[in-house]
Amino acid sequence: MLALANAAEAKIVYRKAKVGIAPPDRAPLDLNHDGKTDFFLRDTYFTFFGGANALLSVAPARGANQIAGYSRGGHYASALASGAPIGSKAPFGAGAEVMARAVFTGITGACYGAWANVQNRYLGLRFSIKGKIHYGWARLSVSCPSKVISATLTGYAYETIPNKPIIAGKTKGPDVTVEPPGLGDLARGVSGLSAWRRTNSVAAPR
Repeated sequence: MLALANAAEAKIVYRKAKVGIAPPDRAPLDLNHDGKTDFFLRDTYFTFFGGANALLSVAPARGANQIAGYSRGGHYASALASGAPIGSKAPFGAGAEVMARAVFTGITGACYGAWANVQNRYLGLRFSIKGKIHYGWARLSVSCPSKVISATLTGYAYETIPNKPIIAGKTKGPDVTVEPPGLGDLARGVSGLSAWRRTNSVAAPR
C-alpha cells in the first residue's frame, strides 16, 4: 500500500531503456505509456553519385508536441546537459529537428550538429496529455565515426503535473517514480521495435 501511495504522489515518471537506433529506423517514443506515439526518432542514410548522406532527426507525432532547439540555417534539436531546466522558457519549435548530419564525398566528409558524437545528452520535449502541456526528456548517446549515424536511447521521463518544468536527467528523489523496462518503453515496446527492425531493416552501406 505504501509503494502504491508513493507512486500516486510522484510527479516525475522515469523509465530506463536500451534501444539501438540505426538506418533505416523510425523509432516511436511514447513518453507517458498511453499507447499513443508522442515523437519519432528517425535515422536515415542514402547515397548519391560520389557520396553519401546520413541524418538523425526527431519529429513530433502530433501537432501540439514540440522539441527544444535552435535555428542556425535550419532547425536543430538541442543536446542538453544533465541538470538543464526544460519548461516554458526553453526555445521550443514545431516540426522536425535535426540532431546530427553526416555528409561524405568520396573518402572525405564530416559529421556535425549538436548531437554528433555525444554521450548521455538530453532532448527537451513538450507534449500534450488530454489537451494539457507536459514536459519531458529523452536521453541518448550518438556515434557517427563514419558515414552512418547510430544512436542509443537509454532512458526518458516526463512531468505528470501540467506546465511544470522538468530537470534533464533527474531520476532520483521523492518526486520520482522509476519504472522498469518493459513493453511500454516505446510505443510498440522494446521487443516490438526489435521485431519491427528484423522485418524492415536493411543494412546501410559503410
